[in-house]
Amino acid sequence: MSLNLSLLEKVCQAPGAPGYEQKIRSLILDEIKPLVDEVELDNMGNIYAIKRGKSDKKVMIGAHMDEIGFIVTHIDDKGFIRFHTLGGFDPKTLTAQRVLIHGKEDVLGVMAAKPIHVMSPEERKKNPKTTDFFIDTGRSKEEVEALIKVGDPITRERSFVEMGDCVNSKSLDNRLAVFILIETLKNLKDKEVPYDVYGVFTVQEEVGIRGANVAALNIKPDFGFGLDTTIAYDLPGAAAHEKITSLGEGTAIKIMDASTIADFRMVEYMKKTADSHNIKWQPEILTAGGTDTAGIQRMTEGGSVAGAISIPTRHLHQVIEMAHKEDIQRSIDLLIACVSEIDGYDWEFK
Repeated sequence: MSLNLSLLEKVCQAPGAPGYEQKIRSLILDEIKPLVDEVELDNMGNIYAIKRGKSDKKVMIGAHMDEIGFIVTHIDDKGFIRFHTLGGFDPKTLTAQRVLIHGKEDVLGVMAAKPIHVMSPEERKKNPKTTDFFIDTGRSKEEVEALIKVGDPITRERSFVEMGDCVNSKSLDNRLAVFILIETLKNLKDKEVPYDVYGVFTVQEEVGIRGANVAALNIKPDFGFGLDTTIAYDLPGAAAHEKITSLGEGTAIKIMDASTIADFRMVEYMKKTADSHNIKWQPEILTAGGTDTAGIQRMTEGGSVAGAISIPTRHLHQVIEMAHKEDIQRSIDLLIACVSEIDGYDWEFK
């Protein structure tokens, strides 16, 4: 196993808050244009990397390119910035974090709040809210307004590092899936596939699966694979039934989440394919949250036969997301095998 970690780092570091995916989209386009037969963009900014197959049936793979972030809502008289979240945040994870405000140029700032030293005993007991925080750039109002305006996107600032057999970074959700899809397209470049493959790098998943809905309506896929991270709650204090997945135990095959019950035929196909290729896997049942799989499955006439490959990840929606290198490789291997052999399975209802 030899993962292209330099590419994964580039993908994780490229900014792309929901609705403001320009820079990560540009990076992806540079990577995929030599790999596929056609590349298309739609009006929302979804990227369609299309590899033609032997049959005109269609397989859609969805990997969202956006990351959770913020948007500037106000600049006060002292130059401090107020913001609104784009995606789901646990407010306590904002404490003492750096961010990048993408204005006329990238401006570094820090998430700040009322110092604990001047909080009342009652205030200290309360859980923080996102509205308790503001962004300090160390600049005056005039300096800030020369570079930043209301409506500018904000992303989190944190480096990519290796930790033992794991990688740790901001935005592994869902840049891991972006990386896995690029690596899959590289592997399939000189191979024949049974059906047309649409590798779709979608937008605005973190604010409601918006890009995938549009892409599925456009493609009308017969089969679909969502590609996203999932919770690895293999941590101190977690009961066995709470873990969802565990790091190092293989790629995860989705059975359900709050927005999708994966097609039972696809689940069985993925399990059998993994077993036949000796790819270590684990089942995933996530009772909250959803992924692009929902849009792929439902947003086409008659629906598609859809499932998902999920990458076990600790500390989701924080800047310290962690995934195991072997689970990443197994996810690539399973996706390649599933796309390559999809015409050899009996998809009839029994």
